[in-house]
Amino acid sequence: MIYIGSVIIGLSQGKGRGVFATKDIKEGECIEKGIMTRLVNVDGNENPHLFCWNDERTLWCCGSGYLPFYNHSDNSNIKKVADLQNDTLEIYATKEIKKGEEIVGNYYSKAWRKCFQSF
Repeated sequence: MIYIGSVIIGLSQGKGRGVFATKDIKEGECIEKGIMTRLVNVDGNENPHLFCWNDERTLWCCGSGYLPFYNHSDNSNIKKVADLQNDTLEIYATKEIKKGEEIVGNYYSKAWRKCFQSF
């Protein structure tokens, strides 16, 4: 397991690695601030650990820290706040998250990315 601040990476049942709370997290609390690195010659439709970084669906980024490990849920407990100009992504709790609970978000590109069709 890898630990940073109030979160840890562990095994998520049926989903591989996931991000879990190591303490109670309050609604509205910032969980993580990450840096995005723009990539060339990659196809994020094939790689679930990349982020679509423009409305045209042509720019892909990888994220620092735990950003690639937040699993999808239709009942998410976080929101992602992207700053496309400064290449940063922040994760905020949208409800109280208990210690040990998995921290999950909504994959907005789930409807059109091939790599997410089995989710």
